[in-house]
Amino acid sequence: MNYSKYHALGNDYLVLDPKDASELPSEDAIVRICHRNFGLGSDGILYGPLQTDKANFGLRIMNPDGSEAEKSGNGLRIFARYLYDTGAVKNAPFTVDTLGGMVTCQIADGADSITVDMGQVRFGGTEQSDPKIGQSLTFNGKTQTVYIADIGNPHCVLVQDEISAKQAHEDGALIEVHPSFPNRTNVQFLKVIDRSNIQIEIWERGAGYTLASGSSSSAAAAVAHRIGLCDRDITVHMPGGKIAIHIDDGFAIRMTGPATRVASMNFDDKALGFRVEG
Repeated sequence: MNYSKYHALGNDYLVLDPKDASELPSEDAIVRICHRNFGLGSDGILYGPLQTDKANFGLRIMNPDGSEAEKSGNGLRIFARYLYDTGAVKNAPFTVDTLGGMVTCQIADGADSITVDMGQVRFGGTEQSDPKIGQSLTFNGKTQTVYIADIGNPHCVLVQDEISAKQAHEDGALIEVHPSFPNRTNVQFLKVIDRSNIQIEIWERGAGYTLASGSSSSAAAAVAHRIGLCDRDITVHMPGGKIAIHIDDGFAIRMTGPATRVASMNFDDKALGFRVEG
């Protein structure tokens, strides 16, 4: 089975085109294909372009644990780059339908950067006018204020004086499956640098520790602006690189960042039958 591998600031996906596969692999097969030792290695699979009446293209986004994601900012930039590389789009805006809603993408000349209108952030499961978006969450023997944001997929943001990959691994894994989030959640640990810059560490639902995330950048930046710590134009710094976020009056997010083609890869189906011990 043929895959095209891309990364967006180190967050890597395999693109599986329906012309090469009439249906998605099974959940177990996705886990094996994404495995970094027993498969091709990736943070997920993008299945598309699919036909849809709602947009120019349809897309399904699969996590490396076999679950399906509603939306992925990095995945959308990668998918847009794949469409550009295969000649399906040029530099004019186009729409993509995801489980988490429709987005609009536009590729800059030379494909050095891709802009995605990610949609509107909603806070705390309440109406936009509700100013109270912080809530207390107890985990790992401590209680902290967290901020809940949804941009077609769920996010839990913690504002900290200092952040680290170690904290993301330890606390992020617990928060993802906390009883307060019956469908699990993405987790961002956020440090404000100044009014125009934030830094985040990310624990991604279904994928674990991640070098970069577009939807996480969108959610974290929106929270930082909503609670008055940052302005509307924010650069999000992550271990894998930087993403630019613009927030409009209604908290609709415009995200701009790169996507890089890595390789064309062919997965040998015989590898699916190799048993993994432990």
